[in-house]
Amino acid sequence: MELIFAIVGAAVLALAVVVARKFRVFHQQALARVASGSEMAALPDGAVEYADRGTGPVLLSIHGAGGGFDHGLFFADELMGGGFRLISPSRFGYLRTGTPAAGVDAPDGGIAAQADAHAALLDHLGLDKVIVMGLSAGARSAAALAVRHPDKVRALVLLVPALDAPHSPVATDPTGGSRLAFTIVKAGGDFFWWLIGALGPSMVIRFVGVRPALLAQAGEQERARVLKIAAAIAPVSERAAGIRLDSACPHPVLPLERITAPTLIVSARDDLFNTLPAAEVAAARIPGARLIAYDTGGHLLVGRAAQTRAAVRAFLDEVAP
Repeated sequence: MELIFAIVGAAVLALAVVVARKFRVFHQQALARVASGSEMAALPDGAVEYADRGTGPVLLSIHGAGGGFDHGLFFADELMGGGFRLISPSRFGYLRTGTPAAGVDAPDGGIAAQADAHAALLDHLGLDKVIVMGLSAGARSAAALAVRHPDKVRALVLLVPALDAPHSPVATDPTGGSRLAFTIVKAGGDFFWWLIGALGPSMVIRFVGVRPALLAQAGEQERARVLKIAAAIAPVSERAAGIRLDSACPHPVLPLERITAPTLIVSARDDLFNTLPAAEVAAARIPGARLIAYDTGGHLLVGRAAQTRAAVRAFLDEVAP
């Protein structure tokens, strides 16, 4: 019996060593991804991390929940196409950008302060009117920027926007797996985030707003893309403060009718975060706004990247050539 216990103990120890090594490699790679490629801007209300890359018309790319400057760069390339000078800030609480005093205690969860920080970053860089793209939770401060600083926004693109829709609010996927993943991310649990990605990838896929059945029907390239995006939420410990701020933020009721910039809004009916009702409300309230509603695609617009790039470029060629 002692021999059996010894063998079992040795096997468990060996497995633990393998798991620890695999996690360490994953975590080190995640840290390395965000360790370079950005710089800090000392703004009046606090320092903001941002990336400044490329040449061409200036595009301010505002990332969604779980993101950072790296996500802003990725989604701008993927859904907006190339040929831009990309300015991609890390929003409040993400990576090296701190959480301001005007945070969750503010009536709008700090959205106005975040929009003002975007404007201050553009001033810091000596930039006037720019194209603005807001993705998911990033659409809140993107829209607020267009409301509060209309002189800064040349054109506005809102992708799967987490805005206000009183009759059918934006919400996280209610399944137990998604709730568990969300709890882990908010807690900054790097190891457990890696573990559920390794053991239960469908849980992670639902967490990023995509139905696993949709992804199963997609091509290999799309599956790899979605899994890459999910993995890129790591290191969650460096993004947890921002995720907590986003999740505590009420969906601000912005005076969208005051937006004067030409606006394009894109969403999908099967988005597990239910952004289509919010997109429809925004399109109805923003003067002259255009709405593209895909039947499928989920929150990451699976299989729709090329269509979205084409639609965005046609829109920008017309309104901001």
